[in-house]
Amino acid sequence: MALIDCPSCSKKISDKADSCPHCGFGLADASSEDILRKQQLKKFQKLQSIQNQSMFAMLLFVAGFGFMYWGGSAKGDLQYNLAVLSVVVGFIWYIVNRVRILIIKRFSS
Repeated sequence: MALIDCPSCSKKISDKADSCPHCGFGLADASSEDILRKQQLKKFQKLQSIQNQSMFAMLLFVAGFGFMYWGGSAKGDLQYNLAVLSVVVGFIWYIVNRVRILIIKRFSS
């Protein structure tokens, strides 16, 4: 008896199991096409999640610039400092998410 990864939830299950005890995915009834389709769906959902995070990071970045330049605050004010923090965090978060997307697209089979 060996442990394999469930194609649906990626948790360890027995290779003798008919279905995954964690998510209920039927391994006995699944063809190789079903397993491949399930893996592609998981990859698509992960990419969508990261793209949503990228969009939120860009919104944070733009909102920070809006508060910085049109908020009517001077350098050193709390609002200005929060706006700068928002711009920096949004930019870094966006870059990290874009790198994550690139890695997933390049190195996944």
